[in-house]
Amino acid sequence: MDFRPAQAVCTPAIHLHMAAATMQVSQKDFQKAQEQLKLLKKDPGNETKLKLYALFKQATEGPCNAPKPGMLDFVKKAKWDAWNSLGNLSQDNARQKYAELVSSLVSAESASQQKEASPEEGRHDGYETLIVTTKNNITKIMFNRPDRKNAINHQMYREVIKALEEAGKNDSTIAVITGNGDYYSSGNDLNNFTNVQPGEMEKMAKDGAVLLKEFVGHFIDFPKPLIAVVNGPAIGICVTVLGLCDLVYASDRATFHSPFSQLGQSPEGCSSYLFPKIMGLAKASEMLLFNKKLTAAEACAQGLVTEVFPDSSFQKEVWARLEAYASLPKNSLAVSKQLLRSMEKEKLHAVNSRECEVLTERALVDLLLNLRQSEHQCSITEVNFVGQIN
Repeated sequence: MDFRPAQAVCTPAIHLHMAAATMQVSQKDFQKAQEQLKLLKKDPGNETKLKLYALFKQATEGPCNAPKPGMLDFVKKAKWDAWNSLGNLSQDNARQKYAELVSSLVSAESASQQKEASPEEGRHDGYETLIVTTKNNITKIMFNRPDRKNAINHQMYREVIKALEEAGKNDSTIAVITGNGDYYSSGNDLNNFTNVQPGEMEKMAKDGAVLLKEFVGHFIDFPKPLIAVVNGPAIGICVTVLGLCDLVYASDRATFHSPFSQLGQSPEGCSSYLFPKIMGLAKASEMLLFNKKLTAAEACAQGLVTEVFPDSSFQKEVWARLEAYASLPKNSLAVSKQLLRSMEKEKLHAVNSRECEVLTERALVDLLLNLRQSEHQCSITEVNFVGQIN
């Protein structure tokens, strides 16, 4: 007797039953994950929130079907880019990935019931987004928003300015900038651009440029050796100002990314001038025009990073070296730095001013385009409405 027909009928039925069960479990996990997400106490950070948003939209609506927002609407543009980047990922797979991501966040939060560290020796008062300490002739300025991957909000911009002013005047020999947690810094906090009314966009762009110019200006004018200790991924403004630091030490797990054109922006931090000088025009163009992300080894080979250390021994090796530097004659180091930097200082301030002007111009042009687009949409709606009446 030939059993092949029976097998041919039975096998698809089994597969269909299994597929339905898998989909049901996936949907159940998806709903559970949404509830778990609401229970998280810590903000997972902008990058993770964008992933969650994109996976949720993909899971519930499928591939991105929304019109691309204007470049000035940073938050909507970031959300659209995140969703669009998922391409044709199936809704089942999106639900699964969403559930897995939420599960990893819940596990990480449970595992990191971290006790508040005891106050550090030499810690400066008056900072909320930074930990600033002075010890062994070293002022350490640490980005301290690890739950948001050290994203830089307006308050942190102002606090870094204040910390650099204090470090430039106190008795320390050198100053060090680093990050707390896995990231050096993920760049601008998207919350800088939220809750801004359409009528306030022009003021926001101009005020932001003023703050950025002052921030970068303090790096240009800093009178002592300034050393960046890049403990993890670095993005945006915290990458571009590395050219203004005197040394850059990096963990081998650090990466360097300045995705300006991807975000519809233009270079800042004097990178339009310093990066071509440091790494050559072609390599600088890869970073600043075409969004190339550099590994620590690549950044070192191109001159942006001074030296790369294994992550396992990074802190120990780097801080031993920094303490040795801090024992050198303070005045000699300061005078030598001024000799190295003074010829370029006027040029760097001019570059900083021009970069900030261009950023403002681009923001205002995009604002005008968005307004015209809105007027055009209103015109179309009015024509359609009149047409329906007629």
